[in-house]
Amino acid sequence: MSADPTIKPATPAELDAITELWVRLARDQRSSDSHVRAGENRATMRETLAAHQASDGLLVARLDGDLAGFASFSVERGVLELDSKRGVLSNLYVCPAYRDRGVGSALLEAVEVSLANRGVDVVLLEVMAGNVDARRFYRRSGYEAFRVTMARPLGNQSENDTHSKEDR
Repeated sequence: MSADPTIKPATPAELDAITELWVRLARDQRSSDSHVRAGENRATMRETLAAHQASDGLLVARLDGDLAGFASFSVERGVLELDSKRGVLSNLYVCPAYRDRGVGSALLEAVEVSLANRGVDVVLLEVMAGNVDARRFYRRSGYEAFRVTMARPLGNQSENDTHSKEDR
């Protein structure tokens, strides 16, 4: 068993396997209240991951030759002028059998190095609020809350809703 994961840019031949890992990621996130449908988005995500691969924004992690995880990322492109150049980590997934073996840390470090080499000053990422393990992982890696996304289901609203007018 190798001690350290090998991190490399993904190849086109690996896209189907990486897409299946993304499907697992999306299924796992459903337990953290994600609304993303895993299987229904397989084809769209394969195209998205292929675009990341073509722009050198898709990395794979291997342990003992086995695919252990992946990360997809990009340089943020926007219409507003900013004080910093930002990178976006879209996905980072480690297969459960390979967790707690440094795979996630190695992938995150490789993403940060790649983005820094592209002139990025800060990396942004999203994590489901209910995914305590992922939030802990990113905090240990120096990430802090930057923006908070809030949600509220719109079904079952009534005049006697518990939210005050001051909160709206």
